[in-house]
Amino acid sequence: MTSYRQMTRLRASVFALATGFILLSAGPSLAAEDSRTLKSPGFSFQGPFGTFDRGELQRGFQVYQEVCSSCHALKYFAFRNLPRIGFSEDQAKAIAAEYEVTDGPDVEGEMFERPARLADHMPSPFANDNAARSANNGALPPDLSLMVKARAGGEDYLYSLLTGYEDPPSDVELGEGMSFNPYFGGRQIAMPPPLFEDGVEYADGTAASVDQMARDLSTFLTWVAEPDLETRKGMGIKVMIFLILLTALLYMVKRKVWRDIH
Repeated sequence: MTSYRQMTRLRASVFALATGFILLSAGPSLAAEDSRTLKSPGFSFQGPFGTFDRGELQRGFQVYQEVCSSCHALKYFAFRNLPRIGFSEDQAKAIAAEYEVTDGPDVEGEMFERPARLADHMPSPFANDNAARSANNGALPPDLSLMVKARAGGEDYLYSLLTGYEDPPSDVELGEGMSFNPYFGGRQIAMPPPLFEDGVEYADGTAASVDQMARDLSTFLTWVAEPDLETRKGMGIKVMIFLILLTALLYMVKRKVWRDIH
């Protein structure tokens, strides 16, 4: 019985080692085929002292409104957040009023539609997931509220994806309704290229190149995912300054206390 158990463990170990060797050998070729180094345009909010550019945030919101909102929800974004990215309260109220939300019940017990208010969240473009799949050839467009946090590479990944659409290599056969994008897992994506030159007309007159729109949208979605990023960075800087001063103070106290002993 002991000998049988030892043989079983030995076979399992050999199988595990062989499997690991095969996976490690295949790893580089698979990585070379399905991945590419992410583009990094250098966002203003990156780094310990980085902050959001309010112009980019507002333009990114416009790109989301005019390009993305027909398919992708932003369910964690409330209209009351618009003043935080540079809009006035009156502008925020006017933007909210462009949307209809379901409310109720009324005195007769019926649900009804009304213009959105600042307290409301951005409504979804579809009533439910099945409706979203039906309108997009079976693919479910993901909610974008936390997309930057949900993908490795964050804002650089999103920027690379938006600007990375290419014609497929000759040895790649695309599935029906798929587009080629080397930054997407598997390199085939159901979403067609969403951005085109002059695809939107920016309110501030900025030229709407694909690069600019991708940068602005990536900035806006980063803010949506981390609206308190600037506050956290400011607090971190204050804590570091406090720790440096405390360390210097403790060092001077230590020298004074131990001066006579040394």
